[in-house]
Amino acid sequence: MSVPYPFTAVVGQDDLRLALLLNAVSPAVGGVLVRGEKGTAKSTAVRALSALMPSVDVVAGCRFSCDPASPDPQCPDGPHEEGGGGERPARMVELPVGASEDRLVGALDIERALAEGVKAFEPGLLADAHRGILYVDEVNLLHDHLVDLLLDAAAMGASYVEREGVSVRHAARFLLVGTMNPEEGELRPQLLDRFGLTVEVAASREPKQRVEVVKRRLAYDDGPDAFVAQWAGEEADVRARIVAARALLPEVRLGDDALTQIAATCAAFEVDGMRADIVMARTASALAAWAGRTEVLSEDVRQAALLALPHRRRRNPFDAPGLDEDKLDETLDEFGPDRPDDDPEPDPDPNGPDDDGGGGGGGVPPQSGPADDGGAAQEEAPAEAPAPGGGAPQEQRAVSAGEPFRTKMLSVPGLGEGAAGRRSRARTEHGRTTGSVRPRGNLTKLHLAATVQAAAPHQRARGRSGPGLVVRRDDLRQATREGREGNLVLFVVDASGSMAARKRMGAVKGAVLSLLLDAYQRRDKVGLVTFRGTGAEVALPPTSSVDAAAARLESLPTGGRTPLAAGLLKAHEVLRVERLRDPARRPLLVVVTDGRATGGPEPVQLAARAAGLHAAEGTASVVVDCESGLVRLGLAGELAGRLGGQVVTLDELRADSLAGLVKDVQGTNTTSRRAA
Repeated sequence: MSVPYPFTAVVGQDDLRLALLLNAVSPAVGGVLVRGEKGTAKSTAVRALSALMPSVDVVAGCRFSCDPASPDPQCPDGPHEEGGGGERPARMVELPVGASEDRLVGALDIERALAEGVKAFEPGLLADAHRGILYVDEVNLLHDHLVDLLLDAAAMGASYVEREGVSVRHAARFLLVGTMNPEEGELRPQLLDRFGLTVEVAASREPKQRVEVVKRRLAYDDGPDAFVAQWAGEEADVRARIVAARALLPEVRLGDDALTQIAATCAAFEVDGMRADIVMARTASALAAWAGRTEVLSEDVRQAALLALPHRRRRNPFDAPGLDEDKLDETLDEFGPDRPDDDPEPDPDPNGPDDDGGGGGGGVPPQSGPADDGGAAQEEAPAEAPAPGGGAPQEQRAVSAGEPFRTKMLSVPGLGEGAAGRRSRARTEHGRTTGSVRPRGNLTKLHLAATVQAAAPHQRARGRSGPGLVVRRDDLRQATREGREGNLVLFVVDASGSMAARKRMGAVKGAVLSLLLDAYQRRDKVGLVTFRGTGAEVALPPTSSVDAAAARLESLPTGGRTPLAAGLLKAHEVLRVERLRDPARRPLLVVVTDGRATGGPEPVQLAARAAGLHAAEGTASVVVDCESGLVRLGLAGELAGRLGGQVVTLDELRADSLAGLVKDVQGTNTTSRRAA
């Protein structure tokens, strides 16, 4: 797209535009994370912001965009003299999801570093984005180690490249903007916290507004230059307002009343750490400057809370971000400048505040309230549902999942090469060094000892005369490292009538929910297949969104016969397709059932044949035995044997259970040989 869509032409999305503009006024706010469904102008608004950013003065010829007024003394292109230079527009740099570490932080010429001792450094995207905008589309799909590097640079304002004793550092201060579709997976809570503000966007349901969106987009597509010229006046006004707000920002006064409201709000919503308080303070100051004021008001604090707190209140990946606005208003009123106890009468009794029991000494607002009561009522709701109708094969209403727990780790045997994660052993870019190989492409991780060993025998023949080592490209060795990978965890859940007893199905759902939480923490993809009645269905195709899987699980009804074979065959088909899409990601099949097979001709034999298909392909599997009662048939164990996998009961699945569980999910015969 040669001509960006005008920022002021974006229809609606007021919160998104405000959050971006506040970061343009004060980059110290910490960036914006934009969450929303596809087609909601997330990327359009971010790309349009670059045209509004004020131009920057740079040192001529500096690849790191040093400011002529205060050049970076540690700039790799330095030293620079103060003054001089020129002006250029602020850049917007896009970080692709599939970028390498070297593309992000830059790369050292290892060959010249070893032979000449020269820090030949090729800048990466962090250097390009310095004093501009760094935009990451689908940030939730970015590899963890890249997200860590990115957020560390954003927090420290500098990027460090360390390679085999050679170190380069350069300034990297930028406005960080990430967009994501929650359906494709969530960011970890600790990473969410590193974004200053977050905004939820959704398509308007108002027909007139949707019509206006289509009109403007069609006009832009028909004539981008003419459309941009039409909005040039509004763009210039906003650009001038950003410049004026930046100039006014140092004069904004953040009084004690506003600080008290900020602290009380963060405490009332039980936000972890102090970053939220700092972000709210900076955001409220930027709001005042944007409004042309030099004093922060309660309305600024309220707006800052709505932008800075929702994503910091998540306690687990299944919690939806959000903020109770009624509670927010109550807190702001209680600790506002007009509160009754703002200027209390002097208390002659020094012990008075202790006797008061709650007082106005900056205490934390009560933690109980309507939201808590509603949660308790929801906990008790399953007990009010109608009881199952005996053993009849009728569909029954979904029951709530039991309380999740920490599970024992299940992993795939062997050494994989899949996407970085935290489950099974794999060859990865990060981890402990296990050996070296000749690089098959660009060198990313040098094995120094192996490189020196390869070059040493040829020094005389290469005419070495100085202290440096004469190194050729053929001498370079890539370090091989072993870490952990993420897997595809495919759940096959029995939702038949034999599982329909209320307490039993609640416990089963709780176990699956616990495994989903474990999959989230280990960065797996997950899928969900259910079977009941006369067949099986893919309740959720493989995805990185474990909260979507949890939602499908919660609404899962039960009842009918037990077509176990259909469930296994459907899982086999899902895994076959996924192997074609992502052959490096190894699957882990988790079958949650009591092992019964009913319905249709020869259901037991068909289930055995379906299990044999998985065993023949070497699919790692585990069967979670949901059978309860004193008398057990052991059918789940027989199924695990046919799958070539492991069986574990619900009790053994708990990490704190006394029963042992083999970490590597291996065939029964392999486990028996090891035990012997």
